[in-house]
Amino acid sequence: MSRDHVQSVERSAREAEPSPHAAEAPFLELLARGAAVDAYEEPVLLARAAAQPAARIAALEHAKLLALRVRSELEGRRRREAELSALFETAHDLAGLRDLDAVLPAIVQRARSLLGTDVAYLSLHDPARGDTYMRVTEGSVAARFQQLRLGMGEGLGGLVAQTARPYVTDDYFRDGRFQHTTTIDAGVQDEGLVAILGVPLMLGPHVIGVLFAADRRARVFEREQIALLGSFAALAAAAIDTANLLTETRSALAGLERANEIIQDRSAVIERASDIHDRLAELVLRGGGVHDVAAAVAEVLDGTVEFTESADTPALEASRAEGHAVRHGTDWIAAVTAGGELLGALVLRGHPHLDPVDQRTLERAAMVTSLLLLARRSAAEAEQRVRGELLDDLLDARDRDARLLRERATRLHADLDATHVVLAARLDAPAADADQEAAARRRLWSAASHLAATRHGLAAARDGGTVLLLPLVRGDSVTDLARRTARHLGTAVHEAVTVGASAAVDDLAARPDVVAAAYVEARRCLDALRILGRTGDGAAADDFGFLGLLLAGDRDIAGFVDRTVGQVVAYDERRGTDLLHTLDAYFACGMSPARTKDELHVHVNTVAQRLERVGRLLGEDWQSPARVLEIQLALRLHRLSAA
Repeated sequence: MSRDHVQSVERSAREAEPSPHAAEAPFLELLARGAAVDAYEEPVLLARAAAQPAARIAALEHAKLLALRVRSELEGRRRREAELSALFETAHDLAGLRDLDAVLPAIVQRARSLLGTDVAYLSLHDPARGDTYMRVTEGSVAARFQQLRLGMGEGLGGLVAQTARPYVTDDYFRDGRFQHTTTIDAGVQDEGLVAILGVPLMLGPHVIGVLFAADRRARVFEREQIALLGSFAALAAAAIDTANLLTETRSALAGLERANEIIQDRSAVIERASDIHDRLAELVLRGGGVHDVAAAVAEVLDGTVEFTESADTPALEASRAEGHAVRHGTDWIAAVTAGGELLGALVLRGHPHLDPVDQRTLERAAMVTSLLLLARRSAAEAEQRVRGELLDDLLDARDRDARLLRERATRLHADLDATHVVLAARLDAPAADADQEAAARRRLWSAASHLAATRHGLAAARDGGTVLLLPLVRGDSVTDLARRTARHLGTAVHEAVTVGASAAVDDLAARPDVVAAAYVEARRCLDALRILGRTGDGAAADDFGFLGLLLAGDRDIAGFVDRTVGQVVAYDERRGTDLLHTLDAYFACGMSPARTKDELHVHVNTVAQRLERVGRLLGEDWQSPARVLEIQLALRLHRLSAA
């Protein structure tokens, strides 16, 4: 209570004239403010504290009772007004709902809101089983309670459904009017409910369900609240009936629409069959591809059609054996075969229910696909043979006419004047027998030929492996090309493929002998990779450090020196330092900084600073055994070249 308010009430009590209306003034002020019930005691208490006359105190007591009565009446009217408003709003909301799954949650939610209870729920009558089952709950937390079924006469809800009358209890478990069952009592106990009010949902004389409002504490539901929930249940029953009628109407309309769709579909199927026949014939005549066939079938069947070469499923085997399209889950698979050989499959996605005419359309498309694949295979094999023959001629240097070499390469979309790399590829997994080894080599040659055709290069089978001649794109390195080729071929044949690469070669038409020399270098790199245990990898001579000098055909000594200690040489030339001489002395003294400083006649800190600078230039691992060997070799070669 604020100090200003106390002073205001005291002033009103002191200054008021002793008239019949003077005692009512402070209570009128409290009514106007909508004060709490406790505040109405203040004027009486203040009057007694001020020792006012007994008549004055009696008048205040009388005025207080009148004011509380008026306050109670006003609150009752406001509550009824709010309930009527909520009831009208509910009727309006339910009138706008058309789906039973939306109507029922709205009913329960509004019932709980209207009565201010912890839980509200609704059960519907099941004519087939003769009981009621829990349909929707609001505020419930117990799973067993949400799945209850109440037989006629069982529990409070069963009694409401049986008698079509509302029932209320302020303490369910102590109320003997209801038939308590173990299942129902366990569900109510799980939910923790104590006070329950249930009213029937009526359609004419029939009970279609029960609407409940319940609290987890003892509570007396007033008559007005029971009547309010009953009125709300009447609206809810009408809304449920409307939703059911609309659902039945929709179902009937859907049935009519479905019948009409079936008639239209049969007509459309015949049109599609004719359309796909014309399209497939046109594709074959104009030399279309496999993906063109898939696209045409997808458009006609209104779905997604894919051609796959690796659909290893029981459905594919069944389609291959039966010669028909087979359903696989929500898809359809049609095997693409030729002379008993499985070439792949056409897969129609997302069509679990396929019309027989459309099924035959998919099968016809698979047959056309097999013809196109056989034609493509024949053309590819012919082109592969031609590419292999040209590369064989370059390797064996039989045909040295540059003009003829260029013409043959141009017909294969290859450019012998561009920079190329020779790559030697070989499978590393041991074969179980000679037949499997031959089949693996054929797969490798086929994959290499395909790669060469897409990269405008050449490929041929040689020395138990495959040799490729691929152009080197600007910005690409020989090592990157070798590793990329190893990954590509390994993925294609599903086995590890090791690839050795030569240095880049130019002017192949005028100097075809360089191809043979480059192949020898690529073979050396391939053998080095296998000896070092780097199977499945790709590399060139530059990747092997000083071993590259032995592997490379042109012995690029200057390049090796530059790659190994070139940064130290450049640093000495720019700064006028003597890091190379320090490195020579360091290695000559057994990599001992103490002996190195005596050799150079400098302080040991100077040696340490120079070696630290060398480490920043050559990398942190420059003193590892492998790097030390390369660096010492490069230093000696540098001295020899300088001399």
